[in-house]
This record gives sequence, C-alpha cells and structure tokens, in this order.
Amino acid sequence: MTDVGLIAIAAAISIASSGCSSIGEGWICRNAIEGIARNPEAYGKLRTGMIIGCALVETCGIYALLISILLIFVYGG
Repeated sequence: MTDVGLIAIAAAISIASSGCSSIGEGWICRNAIEGIARNPEAYGKLRTGMIIGCALVETCGIYALLISILLIFVYGG
C-alpha cells in the first residue's frame, strides 16, 4: 500500500515547480522587451534568444506537470 499523503505532497511540489517556471518565463520576456526598448536595432537577436529561453523554461514546466500527473494517477491510484 502506498502512502497517498506523501504522493500528494510530491505532486504539489512538482506543480509549484511549474509555477516557478512561469515566473521565469515572464522574467525572460520582460528583460527582452526592456532590451528591445533600449536598442531597437537588436530586435532580431533579442527575439531569437527570448524564444529559445521561453521554450526551454516551458519544457521544464511541462515536465513538472507530467511528473505530477504520473504521481497522482500511476502511484496514487
């Protein structure tokens, strides 16, 4: 028999990690917009870096969501 409480705590920590990745994505976008406002000629380079950074951060959030779903439905069931 598995301990459902510990699985719920692990899933909550995983979801909190997903929320932190959203904060990181907002931080990336904010800094890219500030950079574009200061130097409009660097728009292409900043946009490319912002898209790559957001993709990496979003991947981390999706992995955290996947882990929490697995914890709840596979191990908690």
